[in-house]
Amino acid sequence: MAKGLLGKKIGMMSVWDENGVRVPVTAIQAGPCSVLQVKTQEKDGYSAVKIGFWETREEAMSKAEQGSQKASKDSNGSFYRISKEIRSYEGEAEAGQLLTVEQFAAGDSISVRGTSKGKGFQGAVKRYNFGGGRKTHGSTFHRTTGSIGAGTFPGEVVKGKKMPGHMGAKASTRKNVQVVQVDPAENLILVKGPVAGPKGSIVYLYQK
Repeated sequence: MAKGLLGKKIGMMSVWDENGVRVPVTAIQAGPCSVLQVKTQEKDGYSAVKIGFWETREEAMSKAEQGSQKASKDSNGSFYRISKEIRSYEGEAEAGQLLTVEQFAAGDSISVRGTSKGKGFQGAVKRYNFGGGRKTHGSTFHRTTGSIGAGTFPGEVVKGKKMPGHMGAKASTRKNVQVVQVDPAENLILVKGPVAGPKGSIVYLYQK
């Protein structure tokens, strides 16, 4: 069985544990998330719970999204911009129900998925940590890629070769992240270590 929550990354800070050791943590405003739709094996072919985060205006929603969130809208009067399906959700759920950080507790081990910071177009030295060439006088090989293939056979650049290109802005998941502290009053959860993405980015916390 699984449980999860959508949230917004606030930033990093430090807390001290019971032994006086400084622990770096990432603060996440997690939820409250509304249950938008409950899918069943009989009706949809699989069981899942669709949750929503970040209230938005009705005009910003497509007709299809408005229809899928109708039951939730009738219950709590809001549409949500970000949605996520949780397969095999743990516990009972119904449309309009609010999920909070209370489903997690300090000491839990969870996974956190975010989108890494975009770095734009970068060379192979920055993108893949290539060593580059000599920095001596007369050298024409400093921060270039180097050879990308043989001149005879196969006579082409093989697929998947590490080369310059777009860096970052990809989905990144950290597994086995420890929950350090949960504050239901402020909808805050502190997890140990860094989380992918800039401040204000959307993250998904889940436990299977």
